[in-house]
Amino acid sequence: MNVKDEKAVSWADAKKILSESEKNKELVYEQKNALDHLRKFCKLPEKKYEKMFEELKAMDRLKDRHIINIINFLPENQNELRVLFANERLVLNEDDKKKILKIVKDNK
Repeated sequence: MNVKDEKAVSWADAKKILSESEKNKELVYEQKNALDHLRKFCKLPEKKYEKMFEELKAMDRLKDRHIINIINFLPENQNELRVLFANERLVLNEDDKKKILKIVKDNK
């Protein structure tokens, strides 16, 4: 197998892709495990995911991979948000953190 492209996808997107693949063919062991995991832990409906993505994208400071991490983990406080950005060069000010947490809370 050759990898042609690599991009970050949210859990909601991965769940959708694997669910569609499951309808067309039988999934291999790893794909089945991933789909089971996503069905248990991916609670965000696709419409809410899209709305939250657009609201976070409008902040301009966040890259797609940052937004996807926020949507996947849905941080509830500043400590959880800080963990998501611990290894990033991006430094968020207090207003940005509050705005992100408000967007997450409003779209849960």
